[in-house]
Amino acid sequence: MVEKFKTPQEEFWAGEFGTDYIGRNNSAQLLASNLNLFSKALKQAGRVTSCLEFGANIGMNLKALQLLYPSIHLKAVEINHDAAKQLTNLVGESNVFEGSIFEYPIVEKVDLSLIKGVLIHINPDMLATVYEKLYQASNRLILVCEYYNPSPTSIPYRGHADRLFKRDFAGEMLEKYPDLKLVNYGFSYRRDPAFPQDDITWFLMQKA
Repeated sequence: MVEKFKTPQEEFWAGEFGTDYIGRNNSAQLLASNLNLFSKALKQAGRVTSCLEFGANIGMNLKALQLLYPSIHLKAVEINHDAAKQLTNLVGESNVFEGSIFEYPIVEKVDLSLIKGVLIHINPDMLATVYEKLYQASNRLILVCEYYNPSPTSIPYRGHADRLFKRDFAGEMLEKYPDLKLVNYGFSYRRDPAFPQDDITWFLMQKA
């Protein structure tokens, strides 16, 4: 595991706060909500054979994708040791990279590169690096699920400053990579009576 990080946000998620996050985001309701979100977001994606998730935590998103695509090959990047350990039970140790997204080496491409609720916690100065990882890892599809704001803004996160940033992540990727096209997008509301999410806006992009 990488122990020296480039940003304070990485240290934050690699440490105790990241471990505590595990317990807050492990429920049957979240799995159901994720299944609902991905079934909508990937409705026009066709068959998805492989996926790499950046910042997978314990794999609640990957579990939902596994239900949608039973034969899918799953890979994950996770900075928190305790979360990464649990991930190995889901996707296998060889398919988990424990460390920072910034350090992940792209050695093979997947059908779908996925990031959900992670870009909002990335130091803005490092976003271009993460966009490049998402882009290079995919041979076809990129799914971004984050808080949306038309202009960059920072808001307090559970009493911590500079730990949550909102902006138009997908729009920035579409501008950065001209061969990307927007396939689908939508919003999942925290007050949804059946399948609540944390006010996430999702964007499915495809390489030309």
